[in-house]
Amino acid sequence: MENLNFKERYDRNFNTFSHENQQKLEASTVVVIGLGGLGGSVCEMLARVGIGKLILVDGDVFEVSNLNRQILSEERLIGVPKAEAAKDRVRAVNSGVEVIHRIEFLDEKNLYEHIKGSDVVMDCLDSIDIRFKLQDAAKKASVPIVSGAIAGVTGQVTTIFPEDKGYPLIYGEKSRKQMKGVETKTGNIAYCALFTAALQSSECVKILLNRGDLLRNKLLIAELWTNVFEVMDLV
Repeated sequence: MENLNFKERYDRNFNTFSHENQQKLEASTVVVIGLGGLGGSVCEMLARVGIGKLILVDGDVFEVSNLNRQILSEERLIGVPKAEAAKDRVRAVNSGVEVIHRIEFLDEKNLYEHIKGSDVVMDCLDSIDIRFKLQDAAKKASVPIVSGAIAGVTGQVTTIFPEDKGYPLIYGEKSRKQMKGVETKTGNIAYCALFTAALQSSECVKILLNRGDLLRNKLLIAELWTNVFEVMDLV
C-alpha cells in the first residue's frame, strides 16, 4: 500500500494545493496532543491531507461516554488506549504517513521532548493547566501551536507562535492552575467537535504552507445554536 500513486492519492487536493505544496506537507511533522473529540478528528484529517509524519500523544483509554463525539471511539474499543486507536486509524487511511504513538499523560517534565523538532503542535487538550505548560514548552522548542476547545455547541480556535502572549490573553493568568475547562459542565456535541477540529486542521496546513490568513493573535469563536461566528483580536 505504501506504493500507491502519489498523484492519484492526492488528486482531489490539486489544484487547491500545488504539487510543491503537497510535497511540503509530506515533509512536515505535526504533533497531536490529546486524541479525544478534537484530536481524533484532527489526526484523521491531517493523515488524509498528506502530512508526512504524525506524532500522536494521549495517555487515556476510551470510555463509554466518549462514543457520543470521539470519531476514533467504537464500542469494541472501550478500554483501548486512544493513542493506539489513532495510530491504527492513520495507518488504515494513509500508509504513507509515518506515525508514532505515545501512550503517555503529559506534564512539564515530558512536554518539550514530545514536541521538539516538529513543525506544528496541535493542542487538543481539555486541561487549561496543561495548555499553559504546553505553551512554555512550545516557546522553548520554537514551535507554533494551533489550539482548539469546545463546550456544548461552541468551539474556539487560535494559533500561537512562540513569541506571542497566547493563553493568558484567553484564560487570564489566574486560570493557570484550573484543571478543566467549562466543557465539563456544558457537555460536548459531536458536530461541534468535528467543526472545530476542521478549523484547527486548516490552521495547521496554512502554517505549514505559509499561505492564507492565520488566527494568530486572534480567537475565533463559533456558536452553532445561533450561527454566530466572531473573530476577536487578542491584545
